[in-house]
Amino acid sequence: MDKQLIRNAYKTYWLENGQAPVSVYALCKILDIPETSFYDVYASLEAVEKDIYLAIFEQTLDQLKADETYQHYNSQEKLLAFYFLWVQNMKADRSYLLLQRKQFRLPDLYRNKLETFHKAFNEYVRTLIKEGYTKNEIKERKYISDQYVHGFWLQALFVLKYWLDDTSVGFEMTDAAIEKAVNLSFQLIKSNTIDSLIDFGKFIFTRK
Repeated sequence: MDKQLIRNAYKTYWLENGQAPVSVYALCKILDIPETSFYDVYASLEAVEKDIYLAIFEQTLDQLKADETYQHYNSQEKLLAFYFLWVQNMKADRSYLLLQRKQFRLPDLYRNKLETFHKAFNEYVRTLIKEGYTKNEIKERKYISDQYVHGFWLQALFVLKYWLDDTSVGFEMTDAAIEKAVNLSFQLIKSNTIDSLIDFGKFIFTRK
């Protein structure tokens, strides 16, 4: 059974009915397949929902990996390229994602529909961070470096929410927001800015 076929049918049901199918049986009836075929590839409807977000991420990453120019980018350029292409790929499912926007509220962001995408994104970002260390693009800091990946996840959520709320022509405001967000994050982790903040915090603490 083709996973994409099931995902497409699930999204179409949402778009036409404004809600999820009531059961696996209901979705399989539309697809004209036995339930056993569904369970060969998915354990539940919730698994389909998670896979929709993961599939967009994987499509984006596959396209980037096939691009020879991307391979020569530094970590910051790679993340920029990812966000720009990710947003571009999400356009095909914008109507569905807008229906799901109520899910994009803390703490729901960290579970349910974004769970598998979250794990995959973190893995991707960790490779960028390691590349940044080896090329001296990112400064490795005791205790703080382990938190970089969490900061980038929050950044991804920011980009997602900003794009969903964006009403500008061609989503040009999202492109600007992506560039500013990525530039700022890399300034913080590769310059002395964060170190100055830490030193200032230590000074204030010791004075107390």
